[in-house]
Amino acid sequence: MRQNFVAGNWKMNLTLPEAQALTIELMELLKADLTAARPQVVVCPSFPLLMAVGQLLGDSGNPALGAQNFHQKESGAYTGEVSAKQLQSVGCEYVILGHSERRQQFHEDDTLLAEKLKTALTAGLKPIFCVGETLETREADETFDYIGQQLAAGLFHLSKEEFGGLVIAYEPIWAIGTGRTASSEQAQEVHAFIRAQVAAAYDAATAADTTILYGGSCNAQNARELFSQPDVDGGLIGGASLKSRDFVEIVKSF
Repeated sequence: MRQNFVAGNWKMNLTLPEAQALTIELMELLKADLTAARPQVVVCPSFPLLMAVGQLLGDSGNPALGAQNFHQKESGAYTGEVSAKQLQSVGCEYVILGHSERRQQFHEDDTLLAEKLKTALTAGLKPIFCVGETLETREADETFDYIGQQLAAGLFHLSKEEFGGLVIAYEPIWAIGTGRTASSEQAQEVHAFIRAQVAAAYDAATAADTTILYGGSCNAQNARELFSQPDVDGGLIGGASLKSRDFVEIVKSF
């Protein structure tokens, strides 16, 4: 079901005491400043912090706990890895898949991500699936071809029922951690394209119900304009999610 949605990706940041302090601040601000009609909020700490942060979030489901990644196999001799079932067992409801940093730095390709999607859904996790282009791809005027391929290879093998359990995040790679942000018009153009691709792969009703987030230097200053676009349903927030007041201002931007 399409809904306003803000997810905070903490990446590899914060010690346990820092994460606990941030979560407490966040919960206090959300309780004080927002109504029950607020967007779905998800917090995605790194693995060692998940249980402690989840305990502070509580079991209301909003804010919800999410993870940043997992291994595609259900269990086994994969030293240093974490399974989807393990994430679900410590309270995770969501997991980020296909983030550009995983694609670029850890060489996760569409075939691997398709396998991870199936594993996540089997374990009861809701994927936040990322797509997006590099600066070179955009300058070559190949953005739509590139993102269309990511969607087709990574997502459209799912049944309509399976697809209904996920969120898509558009993250222009050239705007992540660079201080550059896609204009609201650029963001809307790509979000509308993604929704059209979903409609073509499934149907118009499925496309209308799909939540599509913008991720790429979204902050408290530009969130309201970005979220005002008809096909932008919220944000996947990086650096700004590490500042409680900034993050809550983003949540309040609808």
